[in-house]
Amino acid sequence: MLPDESGGNPLEFEVDGDHAGERLDALVASRLSDVSRARISGAIDAGALRVNGEIVKRSYRVRPGDCVAGTLLTPLAEGPEAEDIPLDVLYEDEHIAVINKPADMVVHPSKGHWGGTLASALRFHFEELSAVSGPSRPGIVHRLDRDTTGAIITAKNDAAHQRLAQQFEQRSVKKEYLAIVNGCPDHDRDVISEPIGPHPNQRAKMAIRKEGRQSRTAETFYEVVQAYQKYTTVRLQPRTGRTHQIRVHLAHIQCPVLCDRLYSGAKEVTEASLTGLPDDGDGVVLNRQALHATQITLAHPESGEEMTFRAPLPADMERAIECLQRRFANGA
Repeated sequence: MLPDESGGNPLEFEVDGDHAGERLDALVASRLSDVSRARISGAIDAGALRVNGEIVKRSYRVRPGDCVAGTLLTPLAEGPEAEDIPLDVLYEDEHIAVINKPADMVVHPSKGHWGGTLASALRFHFEELSAVSGPSRPGIVHRLDRDTTGAIITAKNDAAHQRLAQQFEQRSVKKEYLAIVNGCPDHDRDVISEPIGPHPNQRAKMAIRKEGRQSRTAETFYEVVQAYQKYTTVRLQPRTGRTHQIRVHLAHIQCPVLCDRLYSGAKEVTEASLTGLPDDGDGVVLNRQALHATQITLAHPESGEEMTFRAPLPADMERAIECLQRRFANGA
């Protein structure tokens, strides 16, 4: 059983054949009628409640013999502390708010990242937020990786949250990203269709996993925007929503996201390293993965109107692209 580091209640059981195919969150909820579904979902999402020792999604379909073990996180009475962190609000009404998330911001509290989160910033800036995802994730409907920037939608009430979550579940939400990658894809446009699951040896990483209980189908459409010899700007549309999906898929085709510490190994990029020319003294251009959620399209949870929200490219990616354009605009 996992150590109870959270002060929560320990839990461990083996799935029998009568419950095969059930969602993990539903199965646990059926066994613990006195525990809220939000608390159970929060424990699964935080990795405190696992299957066969591995982190899974709450929608994981259990199989006979699966070992479900871990702890139910002690619910926070008031959720994350509100923090006066500036937010770039792209759109807001009484039901939703769309934020242009900056780099180096974790979406919600997790082990080692209790402060400075988007959730804390939301609590400071908005009087009402949905509670569907539990008190530690007020308003949070979906996530972006810590160093991925761009458009992220949040819900101000439970009804809006549930309708948005249904759209994500049905894959009707359309998301588009822009990335700067090392190398150049073999095709101008293509679909990467490779299953993804937890890395077998490195806990923080995901990997292409063609077999195994944790393997999940994943599809990403990409299109080359501009090639700059050793680098390329790529437009991407993920058709599924697996953890680290775009980053894993691009690394799989030998075009990892520029400055992706986890999947390319680079910690920073300078103008000299991008252009091959002597550094002009401006120093580091990028010190995080060059991946930006440029836009998100969905049906408004109240009116049903299709809406598209766009997030401008952040300054660090703009500067990196400008460096490449100056150096390689004429094929030099």
